[in-house]
Amino acid sequence: MGSARDWPLVLRLGTAQTLAWASTYYLPALLAAPMARGLGVPASHVWGAVTAAMLLAAALGPWAGRAIDRWGGRPVLTGTSLLAAAGLAVLSQAQGTAGLVLGWLLLGIVMGSGLYEAAFAALVRLKGHDARASITGITLLAGFASTVGWPLSGWMETAWGWRGACLGWAGLHLLLGLPLNASLPRASPLPEPARNAAPPSPDAPAPQAAPHRWTAGVLAYVFAATWFVSTAMAAHLPALLMAGGATLAGAVAIGALVGPAQVAGRLLEFGLLRRLHPVFAARAAALGHPLGVACWMLLGPVAGPLFAILHGAGNGIMTIAKGTLPLVYFGPAGYGRRQGLIMLPSRLAQAFAPLVFGACLERWGEGALWISSALGLSAFACLVWLRATKSR
Repeated sequence: MGSARDWPLVLRLGTAQTLAWASTYYLPALLAAPMARGLGVPASHVWGAVTAAMLLAAALGPWAGRAIDRWGGRPVLTGTSLLAAAGLAVLSQAQGTAGLVLGWLLLGIVMGSGLYEAAFAALVRLKGHDARASITGITLLAGFASTVGWPLSGWMETAWGWRGACLGWAGLHLLLGLPLNASLPRASPLPEPARNAAPPSPDAPAPQAAPHRWTAGVLAYVFAATWFVSTAMAAHLPALLMAGGATLAGAVAIGALVGPAQVAGRLLEFGLLRRLHPVFAARAAALGHPLGVACWMLLGPVAGPLFAILHGAGNGIMTIAKGTLPLVYFGPAGYGRRQGLIMLPSRLAQAFAPLVFGACLERWGEGALWISSALGLSAFACLVWLRATKSR
């Protein structure tokens, strides 16, 4: 991935990212209900704490990116391994709402400074413009986070209870995630700004024009719209499929296709689409969900598998675009802070997507797909507006 010498870095960081995603973002899907029963609180209290964690993650994203720009990814990601272990340990000992909220807020810090955006910034800090292939490699490995994390969470909860499952994940962070993140290469010091640099030669080529001043805003909207759709589908896809006429067993089987389709989309980006400017891959990704919706509306439940595949493949490619598009338009300088700012609306959309889309689904049933499809098409239109330019 990139070159032969890059694969150990990709393997270490990708494995650490798989653990980080499985034990934070994907954790409540299996443990929220047991947590609520064990603490004697409504399930809404657990999901409220998760939402608070995601809002905290959104606020911390730019700060974490700035820290990686300055010191590199190793100290920041190593710190998130320790915080993840601490947050999961706090959850395992919670006796009420206060402990529940404290544990999830600690995990919110981890989600804001230790997931994909932080990993992408760490790679760019190490590899600069050559980070695209490594970013794809990281997402290929971590794309199996739910595939690995959900069964493992379920097994630990069955064997040890939800408290034991939290402690099990905490132990994995200390035994696996911490050494992997601590073994990342140290980033080279940032160069001092030249104070007495000679003026450029008259014969030197003119520097490339800076991106349009709206480029960052357009990317922020594209990522927020597509992440809203992705999070909404992750939370409500089985119910949505059943509202369209699928059986429960069929909805579960169709939903299981999304994960492999995401990985297939990332393999496509790494192979065929790698030769193209990332904006072309992003345009194709933005169309994935609307095309799936069109097939579903035209053909009904029989098109459910095609809908899941198109949605999943588009989501998988867009995950890579979130790392590569800011790099190709703005370059590696200040990448972490800029990435954090661009992704801030996405994190807010992620926090509220399950609630908002759930309300739409309750009111309109499968008609809620028109809303998610419109968001995907608007993201595509914005990406068409962006020119396929190189970075500065």
